[in-house]
Amino acid sequence: MSHKFGKTFLTVFTSAAALLLTSQFAFAADAIPVGGESYIKVIFAVGAMIGAGLAIGLGAIGAGAGIGNAANGACQAVGRNPGVQGKIMMVMLVGMAMAESIAIYALVIALILLYANPFKAFFLG
Repeated sequence: MSHKFGKTFLTVFTSAAALLLTSQFAFAADAIPVGGESYIKVIFAVGAMIGAGLAIGLGAIGAGAGIGNAANGACQAVGRNPGVQGKIMMVMLVGMAMAESIAIYALVIALILLYANPFKAFFLG
């Protein structure tokens, strides 16, 4: 069973890596300056993309760790005292919602960097 899981995981991971690495070339033609345009626009766009990727990536890691920690604590508490399961689950769900709000905030920051960047007028004129 573990051999089949490892083979499936390797296939999915390889496919995802190939998709992520080759998508850069498909969208690179839009970023290449034509004629006398400056490379400042390209550098600015790439910086915004890297910043957005880091924002959502780190935000998702933090939210995942927070949600996992909340679920771990709730499971241990219910295991110790099953009689208060309702109260523990309510507190756990509120905690998970708070942790998920970090990921939503990171998504908002990433979308602002990509589509409504406040520094665009400063750098690109």
